[in-house]
Amino acid sequence: MERNTGILFGLEETIRTKLIAMGATSKAKAVTSQEAHFTMQELNWMDYIAGGMFAKIKKTRNRRFYVLI
Repeated sequence: MERNTGILFGLEETIRTKLIAMGATSKAKAVTSQEAHFTMQELNWMDYIAGGMFAKIKKTRNRRFYVLI
């Protein structure tokens, strides 16, 4: 279980870094997964990472992603 938590934390930080680098810091500036060049592993975890109420990474209704800073 601890190993999965570490992997998830690492993936979340990588995704946040990519989104911040793209300037996706609000709903209006949100980017698609193709624009952010997410890996297959990142895409597989994206619904879990961006799904929570307290998540730092948010998903719009049209599947664009951005970071809350």
